[in-house]
Amino acid sequence: MPIEKSAGAIVFCRKKGKIYYLLLHYEMGHWGFPKGHIEKGETIEETARREVEEETGIKDIKFVKRFKEWIKYFYKREGKNIFKIVTYLLAETHQKEVKISWEHIGFKWLPYKEALEQLTFKNAKEILKKANDYLKLETENEK
Repeated sequence: MPIEKSAGAIVFCRKKGKIYYLLLHYEMGHWGFPKGHIEKGETIEETARREVEEETGIKDIKFVKRFKEWIKYFYKREGKNIFKIVTYLLAETHQKEVKISWEHIGFKWLPYKEALEQLTFKNAKEILKKANDYLKLETENEK
């Protein structure tokens, strides 16, 4: 069975002490995070940075150290089962303007609870929960 590897990022910004997450609306109807195939010779971070820029127009991102999570799932392409592994990093931006790519039909900046409700798939919700918990813990440790 073919294995596909991708990388992406949970992109967030801070506004007046609150965290907002960037969600993308895909043409097939689901909501998720920017992600894409790891190209030959690319690191996970390079792929995530490239995909964020290609899919959102956001160039100004800073990865949060020590956050790396994976989701795994199966999907069908041309009648064949594909096993997909997506590695997600957590990235902060100060750039709020988004220019979505042809792959998407919309986007939203949402606070955690609304983002959790908006996301379509359970595994994306789980990744968002881990990212949000990580940021809360990081904020508490800074105090």
